[in-house]
Amino acid sequence: MKIPASMLAAAALLLSAPAEAIVGSAPSSPNDGVGRSVVTIVGSRGNFCTGSLIAPTLVLTVAHCVEPGAVYKILQFGADQVAQLQDVKTVAVHPGFKMAEMLAHRATADVALLQLEIPVKGKSPSRLGIPQFPIAAGAGFTIAGMGVTVRGDGKSGGTIHTASLIATGKPGTLQIRLVDPLTQGARDGLGACTGDSGGPVFEDQQAGPTIIGVISWSTGPNGTAGCGGLTGVTPLTLYRDWILKTAGQWGFAL
Repeated sequence: MKIPASMLAAAALLLSAPAEAIVGSAPSSPNDGVGRSVVTIVGSRGNFCTGSLIAPTLVLTVAHCVEPGAVYKILQFGADQVAQLQDVKTVAVHPGFKMAEMLAHRATADVALLQLEIPVKGKSPSRLGIPQFPIAAGAGFTIAGMGVTVRGDGKSGGTIHTASLIATGKPGTLQIRLVDPLTQGARDGLGACTGDSGGPVFEDQQAGPTIIGVISWSTGPNGTAGCGGLTGVTPLTLYRDWILKTAGQWGFAL
C-alpha cells in the first residue's frame, strides 16, 4: 500500500526531534507506568497527535485528532530509527463531539477510539478509569504526550514526555483545567503543546496510575495563544460508558 507523503513528512519531522516535548518536561521511560501505553498517531493530512493503549489493539485519543475523511496510522521507530507505520482498522468518534466548542476551550465530548490491526510492539495498555470526586483545586495529575516543545516546530516533538500538574479553577465532570504548580499559568511553565492532544491524563489511584482523561487543548500564560499556560482536559466521567460500549461492539472486554 502506498504511504501518503504527508505521513512520511510527519515521520521525518519526529525522527529529527530533540529530547524534549511537553513544554518544560522531562522524558518518561517507555516502560514505566505512564509511558508504556503512549503512542503517536499520524494522519494523511499531515497532523500528529498522541494516544494511549487501553487494550493491546485499542487506542484512546481525542475526537478532534481523527476527523473523518483522512487515513490514520500509528507511528513507531525501530532500533534502526526507521519509521514504521501501523494500520488503524476502525475509528469511532463520540457522537456528541462539537469542534467549535473544543476550539473555544469549552467542554465537549472530545473522545475517540482507534482499533488497530495488530498490537503495538513494545507497548502495553494502561488502566482506564474516571477521576476520584470531588476534584479539588490543587489536586495532582500527570499528563503524557509526544508533542512539541516549540509551538509550530514539528521537529521538537516525538519523544514521550510527562509533566506533573495541578487542577485549577472549578474542576468537574465536564472539564478539568491544569497548570504548573510553580507558575500557576501566569508565566511559561509545564503544560501540553501541539501534538500532545489525545495524550492520557493519569491520576494516582489505589490500583496504580489510572487514565482518567485526555488532553484536549492548551494555552500560553494568562490565556494567550500557545503552550505552557493552561492544559485543558476532557475527563472520562461522562464518556466511559460510551468507551466501554464501543469497545464491546468491537469485541473488547475492558
